[in-house]
Amino acid sequence: MGATSQGTRERLLSSAQEELIEGQGHLEMQAVARRAQVSVGLAYHHFGSKAGLIAAVVEDFYEHLDEAAFSGAELSASNWADREKERIGAYVAFHYEHPFAPLVIGPLSRAPEVLDVETAFTSRQLAAGARMLEAAQRDGIVPGNLDPHLTIALMIGGIRQALIGALMADRRPDPARLTSDIWAFMAAALRLTAKSPPVKPKATRRGRS
Repeated sequence: MGATSQGTRERLLSSAQEELIEGQGHLEMQAVARRAQVSVGLAYHHFGSKAGLIAAVVEDFYEHLDEAAFSGAELSASNWADREKERIGAYVAFHYEHPFAPLVIGPLSRAPEVLDVETAFTSRQLAAGARMLEAAQRDGIVPGNLDPHLTIALMIGGIRQALIGALMADRRPDPARLTSDIWAFMAAALRLTAKSPPVKPKATRRGRS
């Protein structure tokens, strides 16, 4: 994809995200094209359909989340438990600061247009999380009698529900407190005994980068 074509795609993604936020999960291709200052035909050329565009916007959100809290995360803690607590802080901060997050984990998560994107991201999280727990078990950090696949599935589900509740609340809980509460849940699920000081969530950039 050439630089011009890539730039057009980026503008369309950014414009579509803004339209979805303003429309509370709804958009029209004409409005997106107008905001991006391109023809509606070009929007269809890049994404095929409105459903394809919505899916691409959600996928873009998850790519940035992955960079902020998972594969691209820059974690400074020296031990495993503190690194994972720091990761939770980055995960919470990203969702708190990204204006698209409430829609992605709320109404759009149930939209048929993004089902494949949601499934793919969740599968990657589950696989990576299970590998992380298996490594921690080999190092003697996490008890070896825990099923890593079942444990990570329960943890990811619980964390997501906690985050949905926080983002949808009339008054959001303090992100540092939410991070500490989520980590306490994780530490209990993993039967960790070592105590570490709370980690303040890292600041992340809002919206698309």
